[in-house]
Amino acid sequence: MIRINKEFLEYIVRLKNSELQGVIIEKEANVGQKIIGQQTKINAVYVISSGLAKCYLTEDTGNDFIQEFFGEGEVFGEVEIFTNDFSFCSVEAITPLIYFRIAKNDFLNLIEKDLHFNLLVLKLMASKIKYTALRHSYNQSHTLESNLNRLIGQFPELLKNIPKNDIANYLGISIRSLNRTLKYL
Repeated sequence: MIRINKEFLEYIVRLKNSELQGVIIEKEANVGQKIIGQQTKINAVYVISSGLAKCYLTEDTGNDFIQEFFGEGEVFGEVEIFTNDFSFCSVEAITPLIYFRIAKNDFLNLIEKDLHFNLLVLKLMASKIKYTALRHSYNQSHTLESNLNRLIGQFPELLKNIPKNDIANYLGISIRSLNRTLKYL
């Protein structure tokens, strides 16, 4: 549910503290602040250093569907850089956030010239595809109660760290259904 990538974060920090000090820029975001908006042009890749963010798609009905929750080391914006397309989701801080920003040209230069960086990016892309497939498969083949029990089992602090509305949007259910299921559990 909360995606992290400590290996990638450690490598980015190492690069930032060495020859790429001016290329990898550290930034901050407050709770509720959008780092990228849906259907905007993306000119950078972002890596979360600390805090939590949500990646969500606002449907034409006005409802939000949370794709992922991002934690330490999670990367976003890379798909849009590779496809040269507008963002398909918004990414918003749900806790105070510290993140790194790497401009598009610098990111593509790292891909081309740094083999280890390139392999880490390939690994994170494969991980995202695998996680998404497993998540959707599990959610479709198990009951809401089972899905919620699994999430709470994996993240005991879930209800303390993530608002109920966001959990409901992640599960694709109403807040009322979530409350009813929590009461049942």
